[in-house]
Amino acid sequence: MRILYKILFYFALPLIFIRLCWKSRREPAYRQRFGERLGFYPFQLDHCIWIHAVSMGETLAAVPLIKALKTHYPNIPFLVTTMTPTGSERVKIAFGDSVKHVYLPYDFSFGVKRFLKAMRPRIGIIMETELWPTLLAECAHQHIPVCLVNARLSAKSAKGYERIQPLARQMLEDLTLIAAHGEVDAKRLMALGAKEDRTIVTGNIKFDLVLPDNLIEKSKTLRESLGENRFVWIAASTHEGEEEIVLAAHQQLREINPHALLILVPRHANRFDAIAALCQQSFMTARRSKQEKCTEEIAVYLGDTMGELLSLYGAADVAFVGGSLIPRGGHNMLEPGALQKPIVTGPHLFNFAEISELFFSANAMVKVHDAASLSNQLIVWMKDADERLQMGERALQVVAANRGALAKQLNELNRLLSLTLSSTKNMEERGQS
Repeated sequence: MRILYKILFYFALPLIFIRLCWKSRREPAYRQRFGERLGFYPFQLDHCIWIHAVSMGETLAAVPLIKALKTHYPNIPFLVTTMTPTGSERVKIAFGDSVKHVYLPYDFSFGVKRFLKAMRPRIGIIMETELWPTLLAECAHQHIPVCLVNARLSAKSAKGYERIQPLARQMLEDLTLIAAHGEVDAKRLMALGAKEDRTIVTGNIKFDLVLPDNLIEKSKTLRESLGENRFVWIAASTHEGEEEIVLAAHQQLREINPHALLILVPRHANRFDAIAALCQQSFMTARRSKQEKCTEEIAVYLGDTMGELLSLYGAADVAFVGGSLIPRGGHNMLEPGALQKPIVTGPHLFNFAEISELFFSANAMVKVHDAASLSNQLIVWMKDADERLQMGERALQVVAANRGALAKQLNELNRLLSLTLSSTKNMEERGQS
């Protein structure tokens, strides 16, 4: 099965690069650093700790883990790999030059071997469920322990892996440790072939997000500039097809309250200009990237910058989390929850199925389906500040009650790293003698 996979992947190489070029039409960053996709890198590392986070969402989840590991191992180089430019940008924002970043090569033997030879990782830490057969097999061959942390496996993904069960079993057997979100995820992974003695349940590391020390002050200053006496709601991480629904809901809201303000934050930077034009068709719009003032006449404040979503959440009264009114699977509702905001989402939440159920069961989040139901919920919260505050408090309680996964995963990773470091030291001593 693995040989067949390699053959098919080689034949798919031209299509992979055509797709990469197609993506670069909207996001030029995809045209950069092509060589890294094949395992050619401008530098080498020596026995690094390597963390792989496929895109921005996984990178955000990995940030607290990486910071904690860097505190434990200050003298070891750190490498973070992603597959997308948004993930790369997030690494840069979070760590600057204190960690190295490269793109993970596509899953060809020649690229994977060059990657491992250049970076020489002591350990590999893969976020969530980004599994590549050739990469895992080569790591196992070179005795590099690989851990799958914050592992999740939806019912839909499990069915997909069942179609290639022999290959899935080989991949999972190559893993040294699997730290799963919950019991359901662990059972699905073990049913596919994960070893029971290497699979543990730790909870979801995303609950352990750490808010910046100056966040409250930054959000307060921002809110003062937007208007302290206005009703302000945010629509965050929106995708194509959602902005029209959000703007229609805002139009209905402003019929009740002409001073209501929408903070609109599209998910992808390459769409900022197009969304600005869309907003300007119906509303007076100010763009944060251009430092335009948000006067009383402004109806939409476009959050077209990177790395400021938490501050924008903090400045709002209510948070809508995007990727959920269309079948994208939703985005992270833990950030507004940690900021004690009442949360509203659409119905498509399969990427956050377990987390969303925790919020719904605690009456800490509301689901809507269209512009009308979204505007109706906003109007309810606009008129009832006490209900807003209670909903936000319940959201915060959900986040607080589920913390602890970070400490559990750190304990396991420290145990493995101690064994790895001890083994490396013994080998070096034998070589010297």
